[in-house]
Amino acid sequence: MYTVDSRDTVVELKNVPQSDVGAPLPFVWADDYRLILEYLVSEPDPNWDGTDINIMSPDTSDMLVAIIRFHRPYIHMFGPPNDEAFHGHPLASRGLTPYSAFEVLDSSWLRQLEKMNSVHPYHDPQRFMENRHHFVFAFHDSTFECIAESFSVSFHRGSLTSSVEHVLKFLAEDPV
Repeated sequence: MYTVDSRDTVVELKNVPQSDVGAPLPFVWADDYRLILEYLVSEPDPNWDGTDINIMSPDTSDMLVAIIRFHRPYIHMFGPPNDEAFHGHPLASRGLTPYSAFEVLDSSWLRQLEKMNSVHPYHDPQRFMENRHHFVFAFHDSTFECIAESFSVSFHRGSLTSSVEHVLKFLAEDPV
């Protein structure tokens, strides 16, 4: 994890599909040049009376799956905190909350990475920082964060397991 300072500003991303608050089942695909995050999207059932619990799994069918493709990813992390320990996240006091997506402006994490990279003989601070953004996706049981240029959203109707075909097509594309 990173340490924040007074410059970090958290902005909620309204153009990101709302994850299922109970079981979004996020899944990350990554290599040196590609980064994809998938999760189940919240689709409230108007006929649900609140008495039964729906158990979800990667094989649950007829679900709406969000596929977030990050462009020019630099780094990512996936894991704690979950929603019950979210107040322990270094950006929680800045407006970061569970079950939403955010961009962190003037990110301490990005600035720390720039400082780490400054030992490179051809390092250019401005070039390093331009077009890099800190994104946070906060789920029920985990949090995903990355530094990337941008992202795009697509959808798949089915199960997380059946979305693999779509993800493999994305992975086969030229990442540059």
